[in-house]
Amino acid sequence: MLERICHLFTADRGKHLDRISDALPNGTPREPAHPMSDQELARAIREFHTGPVSDRTLAELSRRFAEVPRDA
Repeated sequence: MLERICHLFTADRGKHLDRISDALPNGTPREPAHPMSDQELARAIREFHTGPVSDRTLAELSRRFAEVPRDA
């Protein structure tokens, strides 16, 4: 998931992404000063879902699907 988030910032990796990157390993992320509105969150989710699915994700889903017991 973090890899997909990083792809959203390829043009401008700026201080915001650096701050997130530094905070995650230290366990010190903070909430944004101005939380997203419902519309901003909906737009972000739509953009996230339109991104391409990685080969790794497809392989994992295929593996899980193969493990599901089938009714006879």
